[in-house]
Parts: sequence; C-alpha cells; structure tokens
Amino acid sequence: MKVIIIGGVAGGATAAARLRRLDEKAEITVYERSGYISYANCGLPYYIGGVITDEDELTLQTPENFLTRFNVVVKVKHEVTDIDLKHKKVTVVNKETGGVFEDNYDKLILSPGAHPVTPSYYKAGDRVFTLRTVEDTIKIRRFADEKKPATAIVIGGGFIGLETAENLSERGVKVTVIQRGGHLLSTVDEDIASFIHSKFRERGIKLMFNVNVTDVAEDDEGVNIKADGMPNLRADMVLCAIGVVPESYLAEKAGLKLGNKKAICVNSHMQTSDPDVYAVGDAVESDHFVTGEKAVIALAGPANKQGRIAADNICGIKSEYRGSQGSSVIKLFDMTVASTGLNEKQVKAANYRYEKIILSPLSHAGYYPGGKIMTMKILYDKNTFGILGASIVGYDGVDKRIDVIATAMRAGLKVTDLAGLDLAYAPPYSSAKDPVNMAGFIADNIETGLVKQFYYEDIPALKGRDDVVLLDTRTQREYAFGHAEGFINIPLDELRKRMNEMNRGKKIYIMCQSGLRSYLASRILTQNGFDCYNFAGGYRLYGSMHSDERFSSSSYPCGMEKDRL
Repeated sequence: MKVIIIGGVAGGATAAARLRRLDEKAEITVYERSGYISYANCGLPYYIGGVITDEDELTLQTPENFLTRFNVVVKVKHEVTDIDLKHKKVTVVNKETGGVFEDNYDKLILSPGAHPVTPSYYKAGDRVFTLRTVEDTIKIRRFADEKKPATAIVIGGGFIGLETAENLSERGVKVTVIQRGGHLLSTVDEDIASFIHSKFRERGIKLMFNVNVTDVAEDDEGVNIKADGMPNLRADMVLCAIGVVPESYLAEKAGLKLGNKKAICVNSHMQTSDPDVYAVGDAVESDHFVTGEKAVIALAGPANKQGRIAADNICGIKSEYRGSQGSSVIKLFDMTVASTGLNEKQVKAANYRYEKIILSPLSHAGYYPGGKIMTMKILYDKNTFGILGASIVGYDGVDKRIDVIATAMRAGLKVTDLAGLDLAYAPPYSSAKDPVNMAGFIADNIETGLVKQFYYEDIPALKGRDDVVLLDTRTQREYAFGHAEGFINIPLDELRKRMNEMNRGKKIYIMCQSGLRSYLASRILTQNGFDCYNFAGGYRLYGSMHSDERFSSSSYPCGMEKDRL
C-alpha cells in the first residue's frame, strides 16, 4: 500500500507515525511545502519573546528523524499543486529547483492546515507580518532583534494576537491591540474577558475595541494604520492576526466536497467525498460535540486525534472521531484563561434554555499560603442539566479545572453530578470541596430552589426601584474599598441582628466578594420570610466588569484616553 500525505505538522505527522506503527510495509511519503515537517505552532509567539531561545526547539521532528525512526520519506519545500482523483496521482513542485513531477497513491491524506485571514488592506512587508509558520516567526524575531521596534500594533485579539502582544511587551515594545469586536478572546464572553483587559492594561498594553481597520501602509520608517471614525495610528511594526481559514484550495480544485467556511467535508472516519482520500486538522469540518452541528475548530488536539483516526481506518481499524468541543487554554502574562464547549453568546444563538453559574473560588485551601482566586463560568441546559460549556480565568489550577469539566462533558455527566466527583485534595493543590464540586453544589441549589440568582446585566434595572433592597454583605473595610452603587452594607455576621433594617415586602438582591457570603445571607433571610436573589460571581466579577465598562466609556475613540491615541 502506498500512502501520500499532503502537509505535516500536527495532523499529517501524526498520521504518518501511526501508519507506520500499524503497517511496517506501507510506502509512506509526506509532502510539505514549508521547510519544516513537524513544528510547535503554539510555541511560535514564545520564540519572538525569547521564552524559547533556540530556533531548533520549535522543530519537533526533522525529515531525517522521520526516515530513520519511521522509515517515512518526508520531502519539505515540495508543494502539491494538483490532485487527480480519477487516476489517483498528485502533481508536485520542488520549490527549491522548480522541478515538477507526479506521484501515485493508493490512499491520500490531506493535512494542509489553515492560512491567516488577509483582508484587503493587508500587504506583507518588512514591517507588516502574519504568524502561522516557523518561517513567519523567524522573520518577526529577526526584525525585533535587528530593528528593535519601540511600538507595535497587533490587529486581532485571538490566541495568536494576544500571545504575540504579550511576548512583544515582554521585550519592552509598547503594544496596542486593535479588536474589531467588543472584547478580546472570542472563545469566552465579555465578563470573563474583562479580566484579560485588566491584565493587559496593567502590563501597559493599550486596547482598542470596535475598530474597523481600513488600511495598513508601510514606509521606510514605520507603518500607518487607518480605521473608520478615528485618527490615524502609527507604529514601528504591525501583526495582522484576525483569524485563520481552512486551506482547502487543493481539495476544491480536485472536486472534493466542501462545507462550512469552505472546510473539507469528512465523515467520522475522516474520509472525504472520495473514499480513498482522507482529510485531517484545521482544514476539515467536523461535528461540534455539544451542538452536533458542523463546525471548524482549528486546534492542535483535534488535529492529532484526527490524524491517528485517519491512519487507523486506512489500516482497517474502524476508529471514529466523535467531534470537537473546542477545549483550549492560554497563558497571558501570569494569568491563565481556559474554556471548553460553548460560550454564552453561542448558547443564546443556539436557542438553548439555559442557566449560568459564576463563582470565584480560591485555587487551593485558604489556610495554605499562596491561594489565588479564579472566576469560573459554567453554562448548562435547563431541560437536561447537560453541561454546555465553561470558561475559567485565574492563576493556579485553571487548567486542571477546565480539564475536569471537559471530561465530565465527554462522559455525559449532568452539571449537578459535578458535586459528587471524587477529586484529589491536599492543601497546596485544592480544597476538600474543589471549585468543580462547588459549581455542582450551586447548580443543585438553583435547581432545588434553595437559591435564586441575578447577574451583572440585571443591576442597571434594579437601581432606583422602590420595591428592592440592594445589599452588600462584605465587611465594612471591604465595602469602603469599593462597592456597587446603590448597595447598602450589612456584614454577614451582623445580619441576624439587623434584619429589622430591611422591609420584608421588598425583594433583596445580595452581593459579596465571591458569592459565598451572599449565598449564606440569602439562606438566612429566605428562612426569615424575605424574597432573596444572590449575585453570581461576586464583587470580584462586578468590579472587573464595571472597571472595564468605565474605561471604555471615554468620549475618545474606542474608549481610549486621549494621551493613549
């Protein structure tokens, strides 16, 4: 059997190695148009920042390694330009010599990946970049080392944009991030993103939201950026990181079926519309694990699994891909942000009847030094109690909790089942009631009627109403350092003695720092005849959202102060 793989990196390289493990006699050839067969896409921004110091560390495998260990022929700087499905052959161009030749296959695997979105205003140059390949990151690193830019503009607030902004900032570059939407990192909602905004501003990175860039023009000394409704900007360098699209040109040209975003259609065995052609990675359309709808999810984890599954099926093992749920994690300075499944915007768009839980627990036992607060948001289906998605922002232990929730989703657990998970505990790592358990307790309390919730977006409509009491149950000291407008302060430990200060005929909306004390207060008051609502997320969430909102309400364009333009 002769197998040709077009493209390496996560999907193609994994497929090649798995094929060899399953079939020692198969003839396997990989054609990769770049100079690198298997490299760490996710590590590219960290080479720019100097966290990864050795260029060679980005390369996970070389053609020589593949030949020696797996007996797989890898031809880098070889681009496949045509696929003849009828005669089962490909046309290949040697990019170094210009030579053209054909090669035949019995089975073909497409792993072309995705390419950066390049809008009409984008013009690659010495100071204007995209970041997708090792060659891209070497070019940016060399520019930063040699030209020592003082300022940089990153267009796009996704994974690559934010990681590159961080790494440029750590080099001493003054960075501005321009985002077309209203918040950074579209995998999470605005409430979780508000913590990212605070962290970036704290580190001196300027943020510009709801900005539509119309032109990027490079000259010998820098780059001019034009955008609708605001003064022109200028920087020493620009990174365009507004997303990626499937690299499906070859598949389309060959007549293979395409789907959403022109991604390659595959079945659960990773077969395309031609049964002898498989496709994996960022170029394919797969089922979303939560919704069952077709989706394009460009992440390394799914690509690796799909490569393995394609190889299995070629070798007669009927493996199936069960869909992607988009589990991801990102480090932003000392902060970690992670998500899995759907965010609230997506849940609303899919018309789920849903509930959300927001809590702000410590990463480990409070009595053990060094515990840090995280904010967790979990969405679940009110009809089935199935978990629809989760997002977490914080410091220590964020990745651990998102992985537990992602696993619970795969196992089909209900949100209330989180309460009973038997999770590892020791004071330096967790609490006896882990944050994941706490989320389950909250869901159970909501569904059994022990607690009712209200949210940040509800507060404006509550202010000034005669039929409500807005209550802050933190200590006087905490209240004095900052509180939500209109909330009176009665500390939790004084509540039983001061109940007569509140009217039982009014609804009581209660806030504390994390949501725990306000929950305890609501239970006390509810059992004494009050109608109570607990604020989801606590003042920690309120303070982050409110600060973000105030910062963005400036009279200057994009919510930036005048001296920051």
